[in-house]
Amino acid sequence: MFSIIFNKKSASASNVIGLNERNIRLIYPNNPKKYYPLADDKVLTKEVLHKNDIPCAKTYAVIEYNSDIKSAWESCKKYKALAIKPANGCGGGGIKILKKDKEGNWMSSGEIISDREIFQHMASIIMGFFSLGSHDRVLIEECIEPHPFFQEIYPSGVPDFRIITLNSIPLMGMLRMPTEKSDGKANLHQNGVGIGVDMQEGRLLEVYDGKKYSNHHPDSTFLVNGAPIPYWKEILEIAVATAKAFPLNYLGIDIVIDKNKGPQIMEINVRPGLGIQLVNKTGLKEVIKHAI
Repeated sequence: MFSIIFNKKSASASNVIGLNERNIRLIYPNNPKKYYPLADDKVLTKEVLHKNDIPCAKTYAVIEYNSDIKSAWESCKKYKALAIKPANGCGGGGIKILKKDKEGNWMSSGEIISDREIFQHMASIIMGFFSLGSHDRVLIEECIEPHPFFQEIYPSGVPDFRIITLNSIPLMGMLRMPTEKSDGKANLHQNGVGIGVDMQEGRLLEVYDGKKYSNHHPDSTFLVNGAPIPYWKEILEIAVATAKAFPLNYLGIDIVIDKNKGPQIMEINVRPGLGIQLVNKTGLKEVIKHAI
C-alpha cells in the first residue's frame, strides 16, 4: 500500500517506517512491556489520567463479573447517554453508544435496544469476545457529544484525533472520522476515513479513504482541506501531558472534542498503526529526524 502512495524510488518512500522498523526502533526501546497494561486496559488508563487531572470522560461503572451487571446497570439508567466499552478491547470492537429517545427507550445505532440485549452484550465483553478470549471488564462511561465543528463535516458518530508522540513530543496527527459505511466508528479499518493534520498551523489537510485522497468527506460537501481545528493548542497540551503521565515513550494518543468540555483523552495505544503516514503523505522517519 505504501508503494502506491510513495514512489519506491522517491525520497518520501525512504522516510516511511514499516511494521518491523516501528517495532525495533520505536516500540521495543521506548515502551517497556511491563507497562503495556496501562495503555491496553482502558480502566487502568483512566486511573492514571484522573490521578494527573487530565481531562477524559467520566467513569460511571466498571463491571468485572456477570453477577454485578444488573446492579451496575441500575445505577447507570439515570443517564440520558453513555458508552459501553470492553476495558481491553481494540480497534473499536465491542463499543456501544447508547442514548435515550423521547420516550426513554435506549437506542443503539438508530434502533431500540432492550435491557436484556444490553446485559447480553456486557456478558460477551466479560467473557472476552472483544479481547482475544481473555476475561475482561466492562467500562461504562460518559458519552462524548462531538463539537459542532465536526457536525459540519459529517453529523454522525464520534470523530477523534490520533496524535503520535515520542519522548512527549507530538510528531504527527490525523483526524479519524466515521462514514455511512462505518456504523459510527472512526477507525480506518472499519471504513472510517483519515484526515491529515498540519501540526504547526492546526489545520486539516486532505481526506484519505483507504484508496484515494479528496478535499471532502465522502458523505459531505463541506470543504475539509484548510479548515482550522478548534482547541488545537489545548489538544497538543493534553497530548503532551498524557505522554508525560505514562512510563511509555512512544504513544498513539486519541483525543475527542466534547461540545461542552473541550478536548478529552479517549485512550492511548502503545502500538499505534502506521496508516497515519498515508493519511499525511509523510513518512515518520523524516518527522522524527526534524523533531528529536
